[in-house]
Amino acid sequence: MKAHFKIKRFNPEKDREPHWEEYELEVEPTERVLDALQTIKWEQDGTLTLRRSCAHGICGSDAMVINGKNRLACKTLIKDLGSHITVEPLRGLPVIKDLIIDFTDFFAKYRSIKPYFINDEPPPDVERRQSPRQRARFDDTTKCILCGICTTACPVFWADSRYLGPAAIVQAHRFLFDSRDQGAEERLPVLSAHGGVWKCRTVFNCTDACPQGIDVTGAIAEVKKLLLFRKL
Repeated sequence: MKAHFKIKRFNPEKDREPHWEEYELEVEPTERVLDALQTIKWEQDGTLTLRRSCAHGICGSDAMVINGKNRLACKTLIKDLGSHITVEPLRGLPVIKDLIIDFTDFFAKYRSIKPYFINDEPPPDVERRQSPRQRARFDDTTKCILCGICTTACPVFWADSRYLGPAAIVQAHRFLFDSRDQGAEERLPVLSAHGGVWKCRTVFNCTDACPQGIDVTGAIAEVKKLLLFRKL
C-alpha cells in the first residue's frame, strides 16, 4: 500500500519555527511506523532525525505523537492508522531537532524522587525476601520504561513546569510500596511539595497513553492516599 507521511520538522540551525514536510512511500500494512520512518531517512531524506534503539518496545526511545496520540513508533502498526499518518515530537518538552526532544528536565524530576532501593540495615545472609503478595503490591509500576509518554500526555505537565509528572510518580510508587525499602521519609516531602502529586487532576491521559498498560492514575492515587495516612 502507499502511505502518505506528514512529519513535523525543526532544525534549530536554520529554522525559526517548526514546519511540516510530506513524504510518500510503499509500505506493508504490517510494517511499523518506525520501519517507515527509517525508510524515509535511508531512502528519501537523510536529514530526518529521530531516536530509536531496541525497536521492540523496551527502551522507549522512539516515543512520539502519531496521528495525534502519544505512541511508540516501534509498536504502532501502519494498518491500525490508515494511509495518512502524521508524526510529531512529544509535547511539553523542548525540541532539539525534528522528532528528538530534550529529556533533561524529565530526568531531573525522575532523579528527585530517589528512584533506587534505600535500606541502611546490614545486608542479611540471604536476599531480602518478599511474599508473592508483597511483590504484587508494586508489580504494575515496575513495568515503566521511562519513555515519557505518560508525562508528555498530561495537560497539567504542559501548563506547570514544576509538576513532577506521572512518570516520576510511578517510579516513586515502585519503591514506596516495596516492603524492603526504607526511603519513604526521603521521598514523601518531594511528592507532597508544590509540584508533587496534588497537581494531578485525574484526567487519565497518562493511563490511556501508557504503552506498558500501567494504571498510572491509580498509582498516583495510591501515593496521594499514602501521603494522607502515612501508611504502607
